[in-house]
Amino acid sequence: MTRNYKILAVLICLGIIITVPRTGFVPTASAQHEGHGGAPAPKDTAQKQQPAPKVEPAPEALVVEIPLDKQQLIGLKTATVTTRTLQRTIRTVGRIEIDERRLAAIAPKFEGWIEKLYVDYTGKQVKKGEPLAEVYSPELFSTEQEFLSILKWKAAAPQAGVQGDETARLLSRDADAIIDAARQRLRLMDIGDAQIREIEATGRAMKTLTLVSPMDGTVIQKSAVSGMRFMPGEKLFDIADLSSVWIVADIYENELSLVREGDTARISLNDLPGREFSARIEYIAPTLSGETRTAKVRLSMPNPEGRLKPQMFTNVEIKVNLGKRLVVPDDAVLDSGTRQIVYVDKGDGNFELREVKLGFRAEGYREVLKGLKAGEKIARSATFLIDSEAQLKGIR
Repeated sequence: MTRNYKILAVLICLGIIITVPRTGFVPTASAQHEGHGGAPAPKDTAQKQQPAPKVEPAPEALVVEIPLDKQQLIGLKTATVTTRTLQRTIRTVGRIEIDERRLAAIAPKFEGWIEKLYVDYTGKQVKKGEPLAEVYSPELFSTEQEFLSILKWKAAAPQAGVQGDETARLLSRDADAIIDAARQRLRLMDIGDAQIREIEATGRAMKTLTLVSPMDGTVIQKSAVSGMRFMPGEKLFDIADLSSVWIVADIYENELSLVREGDTARISLNDLPGREFSARIEYIAPTLSGETRTAKVRLSMPNPEGRLKPQMFTNVEIKVNLGKRLVVPDDAVLDSGTRQIVYVDKGDGNFELREVKLGFRAEGYREVLKGLKAGEKIARSATFLIDSEAQLKGIR
């Protein structure tokens, strides 16, 4: 027994309690000498080394080997990943509609009867100020007579004032204001200034009022019939100016982000072969149709010849410049629906399977968002055969 063990035995015999560290007794070098009993005490935990973190090996690239003679046999061709300017063309069908800003309704504000009808059929072309119908209204006739009475009172008021007629003197003082109010009442009943001046000049109330067109256009709806009675606010004519029309088209949800207000579109019609028109996008609906997943887009275009008729169908073509994008040929991509795969040419007949993330499709190309770099070569043709070879070899 070594010297240390002897000291320890003596202390125990003397009844002295010794607190031993949890790490245990560390023997000296002599205690570890070959031939002596007792197992060596464990090392101090402070001196233990932390295990090194495990480094996961990088996943091996999945490579398919296609010999050169076999490449020629299957007609394999390659293409280079490049950056180019793309232009996307959106094609849809539109419908010609009346420009709502060029609509006018003739609806008198008084009750009456139609005495004479000038526009007697739907579709007639009218000019601004052209008569549409003559109407008689007891209410209107009474208002005109009141206006004439005020004019007579104004003419008679100065002479009556000299004779001491206090009522006439007071009427003369406010005659202009009363006459202006009477004129305004006639204007509110849609009587024009020219007709009011005619009433003043002739001194006679007009039995009938002539309704005139407020704009150049086409009568697209007519409910007026000679001799019929109409009520206040009842619509007698609808007039539309068709010199400019709307085209309403549907744009699908996945293409809606490419369309902007102010973009120009080309319009063509089947009944006008060889002719193209230009229209500008004025409005994009803020909501989608739940059934068709499309949004309404409204275009405006001139129609000076009147060849574009409401409810005609048109072909709409919108070209969108996507700018410079990293692209690959469309036929180089294998799209399973859940992921997109290309095969990168690594040289010496080796093709690496690479999963990519793609963006827009345009002009026979697919935009590459992730997975490829410019300058890399990829298999363009016979891609399905390469993929079949990869499956046969258990690579994929």
